[in-house]
Amino acid sequence: MRAVDIIAKKRDGQELTGDELKFFVDGYTRGDIPDYQAGAWCMAVLINGMTEAETTAYTLHMAHSGDTLDLHRIAPFVVDKHSTGGVGDKTTLVVAPLVACHGLPVGKMSGRGLGFSGGTVDKLESINGFNVSLTTEQFMNTLARHGIVVSGQSADLAPADGKFYALRDVTATVPSMPLIAGSIMSKKIAAGADAIVLDVKVGKGAFMTTIEKAEALARLMVKIGQGVGRKVAAVLSDMNQPLGAAVGNALEVREAIDALRGGGPADFRQHCLTIGGKMVELAGKAGNLAEAEELLAASLDNGQAWEKFVEWITAQGGDKSQLENPDTLPTASLVETVNAPQSGYIAAINAAEVGKTGVELGGGRQKKGDPIDYSVGIVLHAKVGAQLTAGDPLLTIHANDRDKLEAARKRLLAAVSWSDTPVAAPSHTLKIIE
Repeated sequence: MRAVDIIAKKRDGQELTGDELKFFVDGYTRGDIPDYQAGAWCMAVLINGMTEAETTAYTLHMAHSGDTLDLHRIAPFVVDKHSTGGVGDKTTLVVAPLVACHGLPVGKMSGRGLGFSGGTVDKLESINGFNVSLTTEQFMNTLARHGIVVSGQSADLAPADGKFYALRDVTATVPSMPLIAGSIMSKKIAAGADAIVLDVKVGKGAFMTTIEKAEALARLMVKIGQGVGRKVAAVLSDMNQPLGAAVGNALEVREAIDALRGGGPADFRQHCLTIGGKMVELAGKAGNLAEAEELLAASLDNGQAWEKFVEWITAQGGDKSQLENPDTLPTASLVETVNAPQSGYIAAINAAEVGKTGVELGGGRQKKGDPIDYSVGIVLHAKVGAQLTAGDPLLTIHANDRDKLEAARKRLLAAVSWSDTPVAAPSHTLKIIE
């Protein structure tokens, strides 16, 4: 076989065989197939798609490109969650300790930012000393001792996905449904969790812009997971506006800390309860989602989840003093509050534009391997449906470059749409697929 023939076959819209997909995945993982050929293949997949059979085969070859974990020597049942990527999505930082404090081990591999969506690993690295580069042995030991671990992509687990993940970010091939499904489910299968809740984002700030596309992706991932014996559910959630108020790595850590202490934006808190509640329900710790959410809400309010968060972060080397005093997290040198330019109701906040602005400020990557500025970002003071008077605080920009701040101000003001008549706040959870 030759890589160029496989690229040409997919370019022409033909279905690849399992052997061809294995050849390409294994070859790219070993380094025999260069980035430029893998990038061309990803673009062909983006344009022409893959069948369900192709996507399943691709996913399983990625999952088995390295080691796979058997977590049952640690616990009889382990849960995990994954988001398809969203603007302001710091859900894992709250959900992981929230679920783990109820005796449900959470073992999770997370990624870095993709496109205009932030990555959990980047957020966690804004905490001094936090180690996301765990070996398989460290991953297992931390999970066994603390009942919670979140690491970056292990070199030993699904290494093919680690390479494809970074390549897609810089070749404009992130929004491909089969590539998203393969990336997510290969990691989940390799990491060994028994139950997986998929947080599938829908809207302008998501890779799936319509509920039809999001539902198709969700059903595909659920089917892949169930096919290898995992309990899987998918929550379709709105991403036409950012989740919560903060967008930016350290800013989102601060917001997560606020939520773990019983505060935080209402939409973010409820989203964490829904995702975490579904994990608890799948594990059989609650009879239904409402009962699970009530159980978890109590853990946010009584400090139980916060204590587990501190235990987790410090177990992976994070600086406890930064958790107790979030003002010591990375802070931008330029902080400017932008006021509402007019009176009225906020009709829309374009999440994609907010996310792209965060990248332009330095909070995301323009090309493979770019460093991250953990301190920059945006904090929204009002969301869709809010009524403001001209001059009221609309948002705050955190920047380290005056020109970038001014460009961000213009872009963000253009991302907000206004109405003279009342606007209903959008529903956040759109559908749950099991």
